[in-house]
Amino acid sequence: MTAAPASRLRAARTHRHPVVALVVFVVLTEVVGIAGATSTSRGHDWFTHLHQPSFAPPDWVFAPVWTTLYALIAVAAWMVWLHHRSWQRDVALRWWTLQLALNAAWTPLFFGARRPVWALADVAVLVVVAAITALRFLPFERRASALMLPYLGWLVFALTLNAAIVALN
Repeated sequence: MTAAPASRLRAARTHRHPVVALVVFVVLTEVVGIAGATSTSRGHDWFTHLHQPSFAPPDWVFAPVWTTLYALIAVAAWMVWLHHRSWQRDVALRWWTLQLALNAAWTPLFFGARRPVWALADVAVLVVVAAITALRFLPFERRASALMLPYLGWLVFALTLNAAIVALN
């Protein structure tokens, strides 16, 4: 019996692990959203007493929008992860991890600590880091970079909404 060529073994591994990696990216990203939703419910009474801008969407909009956006950015990171490991790819994924951490920090700052100004600073930095992430994804996978664009659009909206709440309160 002969040993399987290394290239065939690599191909077999490649076919198994990408699906597992995709699941890990999606689950990790959605857990950030679930954690945020949990801290939102704790600060909801306080939030309802804040003056809201006229363009604030109803509460029910946030869950489906964020769930979709988290899935998109998870797939984007996975698409970049699929590329051959290099320091450039690792840097791009570190930017992605940083934006996810900043995203995770926003809800506890706004709802948990009841600090809209701190949350505003967080989301301002988050917009910049998410934009850098999209740019870092571009050389690896244009589609991954494009998947970050709806997220960036929503972050700019969130920044505007957060700034309006700070201004009105």
